[in-house]
Order: sequence, then structure tokens, then C-alpha cells
Amino acid sequence: MKRIADLLRIWGAGLILLIGLALPLSAQSTEEIRAMSAEWQKTATRAEQVIDANRASNAALEQLRSELARFRQTFLSSGTDNADRIRTLEGQLEALGPPPAEGETEAEDIAQLRASLRDQLNALRVPRVVSEEAYSRADGLIAEIDKIIRERRTKRLLERGPSPLNPQYWPEAAADLSDAGMAVWHETAFQLGNDTTRERISNNLPAILLLLLLSGLLLLRGRPWARAAGSHLRQYGGGGTGVWSFVVSLLEVLLPFGGILLLTAAIDLSGLLGLRGSLLTDYVPVWAFLLLSFHWLGEQVFKPRDGSSLIPVADNRHQQARLMLDLLAVLLVLKDALIRFEQIERISVEAHAVLGFPLIVFAALVMLRVQRLTAISETSETQQSEDDDTGAPAVSNVGRIRSVVRRGAYTLGIVSPLVAAVGYTSAAEALIYPAISTLAILAAMLVLQRFIGDVYGWLSGKGQTAQDSLFTVISGFLLVTLSLPILAIVWGARVADLTELWSRFLAGFSIGDTRISPTAFLSFAIVFAAGYALTRLVQGSLRNSLLPKTKIDPGGQNAIVSGLGYAGIFISAVVAISLAGLDLSSLAIVAGALSVGIGFGLQTIVSNFVSGIILLIERPISKGDWIEVGGLMGYVRDISVRSTRIETFDRSDVIIPNSDLITGTVTNYTRGNTVGRVIVPVGVAYGTDLRKVESILMEIAKANPLVLMNPAPSVIFQGFGADSLDFEIRAILRDVNWVLSVKSEMNYEIARRFHEEGIEIPFSQRDIWIRNPEALATSQPSGPAAPRSAVDDQVKPDLQDLDPDQADGED
Repeated sequence: MKRIADLLRIWGAGLILLIGLALPLSAQSTEEIRAMSAEWQKTATRAEQVIDANRASNAALEQLRSELARFRQTFLSSGTDNADRIRTLEGQLEALGPPPAEGETEAEDIAQLRASLRDQLNALRVPRVVSEEAYSRADGLIAEIDKIIRERRTKRLLERGPSPLNPQYWPEAAADLSDAGMAVWHETAFQLGNDTTRERISNNLPAILLLLLLSGLLLLRGRPWARAAGSHLRQYGGGGTGVWSFVVSLLEVLLPFGGILLLTAAIDLSGLLGLRGSLLTDYVPVWAFLLLSFHWLGEQVFKPRDGSSLIPVADNRHQQARLMLDLLAVLLVLKDALIRFEQIERISVEAHAVLGFPLIVFAALVMLRVQRLTAISETSETQQSEDDDTGAPAVSNVGRIRSVVRRGAYTLGIVSPLVAAVGYTSAAEALIYPAISTLAILAAMLVLQRFIGDVYGWLSGKGQTAQDSLFTVISGFLLVTLSLPILAIVWGARVADLTELWSRFLAGFSIGDTRISPTAFLSFAIVFAAGYALTRLVQGSLRNSLLPKTKIDPGGQNAIVSGLGYAGIFISAVVAISLAGLDLSSLAIVAGALSVGIGFGLQTIVSNFVSGIILLIERPISKGDWIEVGGLMGYVRDISVRSTRIETFDRSDVIIPNSDLITGTVTNYTRGNTVGRVIVPVGVAYGTDLRKVESILMEIAKANPLVLMNPAPSVIFQGFGADSLDFEIRAILRDVNWVLSVKSEMNYEIARRFHEEGIEIPFSQRDIWIRNPEALATSQPSGPAAPRSAVDDQVKPDLQDLDPDQADGED
């Protein structure tokens, strides 16, 4: 006891020394926490005041929200700090055992150690508790800001404004538009006559001329250069797949777009435009990109390739369909230009409604025309599918999606002008223009999917058939998934909304004291995949390199490899859970309760699983054995933990539950060795020389090369049968797998030798006794005598041998 007390004192002194060394670090950490907490309290208080006042602009609210989101992410990260240290301290306290009950005492050193551990544990838990409280507060404030912004945007969309059909607003709209245009023009004219502008142009003239020259070359020669590049790239292969055509089409867009960027750079460098003109010029590249990209989409989607376009349209209407897409791009540019004019000049709400209404109507008409062009094609496709004799479905899944999109565009094309006409201009713009962008995005996804299929067909050598492959379908699904955030933004979702969803996703969810996040899940997946791959690698090395060089039979080798696989997968899962930081101890009670219910529902599967483990350990049957179970006979081809697969002699695979092999009767013909017995029965006619038959059968048995001479074969006289004297050849074969072949060869040899020796192999015979033969004579008709038959010749001797008393008996 004294020695134990001395050891406890030494441990206590060492622990106090460690605590003393850790005090500066703890103090520093506490100071950092206090500073961050003070800054957080100021930000949270300001956010609460802004929310209560509800007078800040949306931009200010978005800025405040970003600050809160940054704090929330910090609190989320700090909430898991010191988790390992906390678990260590908790384990140390558990090792000390429960504290003494009231009225009991414990050793002084142990009491000091317990108190020190508790102090450390409480000190480490403080940041976690503070972080959890601050995280909840930040999350609530962010939710309130999002609610305010959503309510404002909803109110703006549903707010009714002036009707553009009211003629009294038309002069005001024309005057506002004219004033904005004249303001830009006068400012530009002033800049042209300004000495400062001339001096700036003179100083930057070489750069301006170079930019203009490069811009002109790209705008005028960009498309020919793109086609020349395509001709050069086709030398590397891939002809006929559409890969290089796609690359050339992209170059035909990018090169002119580069020319426009250089042109706008030259204009900005010259300073010819004033403030208003510069603000508009900044958006020229965006407008140019819209026009070029929509034109490119029209070429890719509606240009026939291999006899059909990506989105089929009526015959001879492809050019018209491409023109409709170009018009939609022009409408998007005009709508955005109107918004920019509103930013640089004051345009009233009434003027905006009047100026935006013609754009909405024209956009609706164009969309209705696009719908009409694709509807004609869809009707013809459906009719062709119905007339097809193959019985294929009339409309494919892609056709159904296309039909839904087409009908949605048709509905929006009708509703949007009506909504705008009654004064809901914001709502109409929120319907028609996102619909146009959505059509463009979906068309771009189709084009990209086809390009990916072309690349896959080129690399795999499948050609155009790769468009229907699983790889292309999966790539299309991924493209649609990636386009969802873009579509959400197009339809009015804020970037903050998407980042909020992403933050929620990264935060994961909590189960008890365990937080399951995508990071933890990814760590688990990576570690488990690595362990699984390592297990398969070791299995392959054992199966192909090590085990074949040992004396273990194939069944034992298969059992070792399978057992190693199950153990490796289990260990990989345990290690992956541990390294991912998933503490599943809190789920033990739930898992125990579920296991009872699952046990009743899956008891058959569990029984087969346990039976499979027994088969792999005891190995009553092995891979390659010839067995008979439940009336089925065949070779064992595979043993898993749930079932065993045997291959019958007619080459059919039969899956047998492992429980049947454990609880049922199994005959194993090749267990341990392949030696087995063959029995060949044969019968001879009565009156045959039995010793001669015995000698012939013994010679036949000994002459077969598969028959063992030790023990020697034997010929058994079984007895007197109903039609023959029955014999059997009984011999031991060196390989029982050849039993059918041996039996067949012996039967052939028996037939040949018996024929040479004149020994008869009888067949079954039956004598017919007729009790009343006179009935046959009286029943014959009184006509010409019937011809004699072979039956009469056989029956007559028997009738003559009949006793009269027997003939007069009962029928």
C-alpha cells in the first residue's frame, strides 16, 4: 500500500507540473476567445438593432449577413476544438472510478488528481459551450435577415404598378428615354471636344491603334482562323465524331468575343465616352457574349447533324428556329440596357412599365413561335412512333421532358403579357426573362452532353453509339445537377441562399453527441475505400502467388481468402469510423433495440450467414467437390456467407442457402479424395452358364484403366429375377468423377462380349391367360371369316392348354 501511495504522489506531482506548463497557453487561448467574443457581441447587437428597425437597404442587409455568416462558421469550427483532449480527460476520470459516496473518503493524492482533471475538463468545455450558444444566435439572426429580404422581394413582385396600356404614360416614357439618350450623347460630344481627351488619345495612341488592329483582325478573321485550326486538329484523329466541330464552333465565338473585349478596352483607354457612356460600355462585352452564345446555341441545337438536329424541328424550319434564338438574345440585351439606363438616369416607374411592355410582348411572341416549331416536330415524332411495328413507346423520357419545357414556355408566353398589361410588370419580367435563360441553359446542357458523348466515342472507339451509353447518361445527370444552382439564381435565388444551403450541408446533422458532416463522411469513404482496396490486393496476392505454392487443398485456399476478405472489410469499416471521428457509442442503445426487430425479420438471412461462416471454418464441403443435396447433384463452384453455388451436370447454376447444407443431408462424393465405387448391373437368361458370365464380367472390369486393382473388382450374383439372372460388377475407381463414362464403357463391352459368346440378355415377358375362350367364338360376326392374326397364333396354344374347369370359371 505504501508503494502504491508513493506512485500516486509521483503521478500527482508530474500532473501538477504539466498543468503549470499549460497555464500560459490556456491564458492565451482565453484572451483570444474574449477578444472574439467582444467583437461578436458588438456585431450581434448591431444586427439585432438593424433587424428591429427594418429600415436598412437590401445591400446593407446582405453585408451584415455576410459578417454574421463568417462568425457562424468560426463558431462551428471552434465547437469541435479540444474534442480529443476532452475525451482523454473523461477517460482518465473513468479510470479513477466513481467518486466516493457521502461519508466516505479516498486517498488525498487521488482526490487532488480527480479535482485537477475536473478543472481541466471544465476549462476545456467552456469554449465549446460558448461557441454553441453563439452559433445558435448567429444562425437565428441570419434566418431573420433572410426572411426580411424574401418578404421585400415578394412584396415587390406582387406589387401592382401603373398599367403600360394607359396612354397618359406614353409621352412621359418617351421623354425619359429621349432625355437619357441625349444625356449620353451630349456627354460624349463634350468629351470629343475636350483638350484633356485629345491629350489622352495622343499619349495612348500606339496602344489604342494596336488594340484596334487586333480587334479588327479577330472580328474579321476570327471565324476563318477557327475553321483553319479545326482542319489542323482533325489530323490528330477523331474525324466523324463531332469533337473538332464543337471545338471549332467555340473558337468561332471566343475569337470574335476577344475582338470585342479589345475594342472596348481601346475605347476606355481613349476616354472618348463620359461617365454615362463608360458605364454602358462596361456592359458591352456582356451583351456581346449573350448575342454570340445564343447564336452558337442555335447553330449547335438546330443545325442538322447526321440527318437530325439535337432538338428536332419541322422540316426546312431550322434557319427560322436559329433566328428565334437570336431574337431572344437581342431581347435580353435590350432589357438589360433598359436597366442600365435606369441606373445612370432617373426613369420613372411609369416609364419603365411602358418601355418594358413591348419587350415582354415581343419575347412572349418569340417563345410561342419556338414552341410552335418544336410542337410540329414532336407531333410528327409521336405519329411515327405509333406507326412503328416494333412496339416502342411513343415518347421517350427525353421527349417527355422536352414536352414539359415546351408547355411551360407556352404558358409563360401567354401569361406574362397579360400580367404586365394589368400593372404587374415586375412579376411579368420575373417570369418571361428567366424562362428564356432557362431554355438557353438546358440547351447548353444538351450540347455539352453530346460533346462529352463524342469525346467518349472517340476515345473508346464506339463512335456515335457512345451517345446511348451509360457514361453519357451519367454525364448528362451530372451536368443537370451542376446547372441547378445556376437555374436557381436565374429564377431569383440569392447567392446567399445557395451559400446558406451549402453551409447547412457542410455542417451536417447531429445524432446525440455525434455530428455527421460531409467531411466526416468523405474521410470515412476514403479510408474505407483504401482498406477495401488493400484487402482485395492481399486476397489477390494470396490466391495467385502464395497459397498455390502450399499444400492446402483448393477448398481450404478459398476459405482462407474469403475469411480474410470478410475480416479486412470489417477492420476497414472500424478504422474508417474511428479516423472519421464518428463516436457511435451513443447509438448503442438504439442499435441494440433495432437489432432485436431486425433479428426477427431477418432470421433466415442471419441463419444463412452463420451457416456460411461454419462452412468456411469447418469446410465439410469445398470448392470443386461433387455433392448431392436435396435431390440436386453437381460441383461446388462458390461458397459465400449467404449461399453456395453448385453447377449441375447439365451446366445449370443452382443457388443453395447455406442453412440447407448445415441442417440437411449432404452427400460429398469427392471429400478428401476422388476415389469412388461404380456398380454396373446386368441380367442374363435362365439356363446360361453362370461361371462363364462371372469370368467375362471380371475380365471386363479389370480391363478398364480407371478401375483399381487394390481392392480388386468383384462380380456379385445378386439372385433370381422375374425375367433374368441378375449380376453386378462392383469396382473402385481412381477418379469417381468419371463414373458415368466408366459405366457406359463397361456396358458397351458387356454387350459386345455377350454377343460373341452367345449369351442372351433377356427382356421382360408376360403370358396372357383367358378364362372363357368360348366368348371369343360367339362374339364373332356371321359374315366372312376374319383373317387370322398373329394374336390368334399366340393365343391358341394357351387355349388348348387350359383346363376345362378353369375355362368355366368366373370372368
